[in-house]
Amino acid sequence: PLADFQDVTGSVRRWADWCAAWVARGEVHEGLGREALAEGRALSAGEHLTAAAACFHFAKFLFVEDRAQMRAAHARAVECRTLALPHLDPPGERVAIPFEGRTLWGILRRPRGAARPPVAVMAMGLDSAKEEMHSNEGVFLARGLATLAFDGPGQGEAEYDLPILPEYERPVAAVIDWIEGRDDLDAARVGLWGVSLGGYYAPRAAAFEPRVKAVVALTGPFDFAEAFRRAPPLTREAFTARSFSASEEEALAVAARMDLGPVAGRIRCPVHVVGARLDRVVPPEHAERLAAAVSGPVTLTMVEDGTHVANNRPYKYRPRTGDWLARELSAAT
Repeated sequence: PLADFQDVTGSVRRWADWCAAWVARGEVHEGLGREALAEGRALSAGEHLTAAAACFHFAKFLFVEDRAQMRAAHARAVECRTLALPHLDPPGERVAIPFEGRTLWGILRRPRGAARPPVAVMAMGLDSAKEEMHSNEGVFLARGLATLAFDGPGQGEAEYDLPILPEYERPVAAVIDWIEGRDDLDAARVGLWGVSLGGYYAPRAAAFEPRVKAVVALTGPFDFAEAFRRAPPLTREAFTARSFSASEEEALAVAARMDLGPVAGRIRCPVHVVGARLDRVVPPEHAERLAAAVSGPVTLTMVEDGTHVANNRPYKYRPRTGDWLARELSAAT
């Protein structure tokens, strides 16, 4: 909620206090949610607990300087979102996806009234996680798509055991394998939506995974080594931590593997690229470079007054990309 954002960010004077301030606000929503559950007010419980999960998520957002405090906040985000899932409309399901001897965790939601809907697989960014995807899920659910937001290597619940993996086609292949095992999802109509660093992961996966039928890349880097050098300090610190690197120099070597230049020409499925002209994290020309490099049909939406992820102007890209992905997956065979 905007008021929460203004209250918390307006009260924090030191970065060291960021996590605790957001945890305190999350506890307000969690308390309301648990009270609603106890009173049998399921819809309200789902709403309150979803807000709590978002607050706890932002408590741990980029907060790698105190891992114990960060992990405790993260655990509460997962707990609250999981408690909320059965009470959402449409409800959600916490799912376990096998991946190379480990487990990736996801949240599956299916639109009401659809027997085997197409699926929007949602790839997280550097420090986004499935627990904060509620509003983004709603865009696709309203258009008849199921959503599967998952934490890949170096992301969310996987970030403690698995480092960032530039070759993101590997977890995406595992996710699609899992979808193929469901009789209530259409594995022949799978699209990828990637946000921020996920805007690299999604097109990267599509370059190697032919089962991907369409891609939305939202303010992702084309060449992350270039973007890494220009990124804010907190972003560099988080990437260093999530890639299990001992230094920024070591992290830069991982970032150098995250270059769409050599592989973008392999992308033949339709791609919708979203850039933000005022982006201070990923230079906006990276969106233009991706749009120029793919081999298949491409749509470029540049939000001229948008900051990173264009979260300050969501109405300028969310409905458009939702309509686009619904149209592409409905037509896919």
